[in-house]
Amino acid sequence: MKTHTEYLTFNTKNRYDIVNITPQVETAIRKSKVKEGICLVNSMHITSSVFINDNESGLHQDFLEWVEKLAPYNVKKYRHNLTGEDNGDAHLKRTIMGREVVIAITEGGLDFGPWEQIFYGEFDGLRNKRVLIKIIGE
Repeated sequence: MKTHTEYLTFNTKNRYDIVNITPQVETAIRKSKVKEGICLVNSMHITSSVFINDNESGLHQDFLEWVEKLAPYNVKKYRHNLTGEDNGDAHLKRTIMGREVVIAITEGGLDFGPWEQIFYGEFDGLRNKRVLIKIIGE
């Protein structure tokens, strides 16, 4: 069995952002030389997310607007912010959007359904954050 590990670093220009990371994951799979296995991709920060969906900008805006309605940015609203932080909303947004994805690798590539892509969701940006790619297989 082979394993391969890579880390991506993101520092978005906006507090909230969605970034398509499918090409970076595909590159990591090629480097791993794994033909059959699984690929785990997860955010290593509790205010950002990794998820799978359609690569459509209107949908991405819908996601950002939806999570903002569910957990609006409001420094005074969250008990977490009493610790000196201002990102209580980002923790909740991450929980809603998810921590990680696991994708099958078949014949050396991501075994996706139609339109599926991997995205990094940022909810407390403007600083470096890492994403782990862990590939396991033969």
